[in-house]
Amino acid sequence: MKNFSRYTGAFVLLMVLQLLIFNNIEFSGYVNPYIYVMFILILPFSIPSWFLLILAFLSGLAVDLFSGTLGVHAFATVMAGFVRPWILTLNITSEVTDPDMSPSLYRNGLRWFFFYTVTVVFVHHLSLFLVELFTFSNFFHTLLRVLLSTVVTTFFIILFDFIRPRR
Repeated sequence: MKNFSRYTGAFVLLMVLQLLIFNNIEFSGYVNPYIYVMFILILPFSIPSWFLLILAFLSGLAVDLFSGTLGVHAFATVMAGFVRPWILTLNITSEVTDPDMSPSLYRNGLRWFFFYTVTVVFVHHLSLFLVELFTFSNFFHTLLRVLLSTVVTTFFIILFDFIRPRR
């Protein structure tokens, strides 16, 4: 990765925002935004899968350590990192010529970035909430939490990508 400092800054900023602001947001037990997933979303297209999984694990572990959850976020973020290359191959366009380029609203368009974000965030939230409860007894309640949290998290990620400096 050529832009190590840029990604390190994004990691630190997203973690601080998640831990200080977004961990305190909860709307009647249904909506929990987890914007730290954006770190996995904005990594370059060409990042090796093994390195992506390590970064996903470390970002989830950081949230787990400061939130008091026991590996739930690490598992969910690794799942999101695991499906990311597959989602990119399904959704990749011919405009991507530079493999060091990272996915962005400006480079890939709103429709592409929205589909990409919703899919990865949905996988993250589904695995997070299912592992958190570790039961299927309230499946539809959990599914509602996943859907509502995915919508709110996607909104914030697209908003943050919109205000992110273009390179």
